[in-house]
Amino acid sequence: MSTNAKAYWAMSIAMITVGSSFVIGKQVSAVFPVYLASAIRCGIAAAILLLLLYVREGIPKIIPKDRFWLFVQSLTGVFGFGICLLYGLKYTSAGESGIIMSTTPMIIALISFLFLKERLSLYKWLSVALAVIGIAVLKLSHVNVETSAVDGSLVWFGNLLVFFAVIGEALFTIFGKVLSARLSPLAIATFVTLLGFLMFLPFGIYEAFSFEFAQPSVVDWMYILYYAVVVTVLGFILWYYGVSLVPTGTSAVFTGLIAVSSLAFSYLFLGEPFHWSHLAGIICVLAAIVISSIPSKVEENPAAIGA
Repeated sequence: MSTNAKAYWAMSIAMITVGSSFVIGKQVSAVFPVYLASAIRCGIAAAILLLLLYVREGIPKIIPKDRFWLFVQSLTGVFGFGICLLYGLKYTSAGESGIIMSTTPMIIALISFLFLKERLSLYKWLSVALAVIGIAVLKLSHVNVETSAVDGSLVWFGNLLVFFAVIGEALFTIFGKVLSARLSPLAIATFVTLLGFLMFLPFGIYEAFSFEFAQPSVVDWMYILYYAVVVTVLGFILWYYGVSLVPTGTSAVFTGLIAVSSLAFSYLFLGEPFHWSHLAGIICVLAAIVISSIPSKVEENPAAIGA
C-alpha cells in the first residue's frame, strides 16, 4: 500500500470516529456535566497516550515555539471544540451538527486565504459557495430538533456553537500541519490531549462537587471510555499521521466524512428522523467537498506553513 493510500485510510477512519462522537457526545452531555465529562475523557486518553509515547518513542524535547503551537492547538481543537460541541448538542440534533461540521474543509480554505495568505483557486471559491447554499437549505427548512424538551429558538444557538466547533477543528488541522514537521503524530496527540486535560480540570473539579457519581449507568461510563480511547486516542493518532503525509488541502477534504458518518450514526443509533432537507443540504456540501479536492497549480506546490 502506498504512503498516500495509508494516509487516506488513516484520515478516513479518524473522521469516521469524529462523526461517531456526535452520537456519543449527545448521550454523554445528557448525563454528565460538560466540563467534568471532558476532563475525565481527556484524563483517560492522556494517560494512555503518555504510556504509549514513553514506550514507543520516549518523551521528546519540545522547543518553545512548538510549546506555543501545542497550547494554541489544544485550546482551539480540544478545549474549545469539546465545549462548543457538547453544549451545542444540548440544543440541536446530531444530524444537523454533522452537516454543519462538514463545512470544515471550506473553513480551512478560508482561514488559509485570510490569515496564511494562501491563494484560493476558482474551484475553492465555488466549493465555499456550495457549502453556504447547503447550510442555507438546511436552516431555511426549519427542521425541528428530535427532542421536544428543547425550545425551537435554541436550535439556532446550538448550531452556532457547533459552527464555533468547526472553526476549532479547522485550526486543529492547520496547527497540526505546522507541528508535524518537527514532532511525531503520537507526540502531538499526546501533548495536545494532556494540555486539554489540564484546561478542563479546574472546571471539571468544580462540577464534580455537585455531581452524583452513582447516577450514570455502566453504559454511560462506557460512552466516556469510547470517547477517550476510540475518538481521542485512536482518532488523534490516525489524523496526525495522515496530516503529516499529505498537503493541508488534501487533509481538509477528508473532514467532509464527518457529515456522512454522523448522519449515519444518528439515524441508526439515536433514531433521529430523516428529513429531505438533510439530504439536500448534504448533497450540496458533499459536492462542495468534491470540487474543493480538485488540485490547482497552487496546491501542487504548497509552501510549508510555519517552517
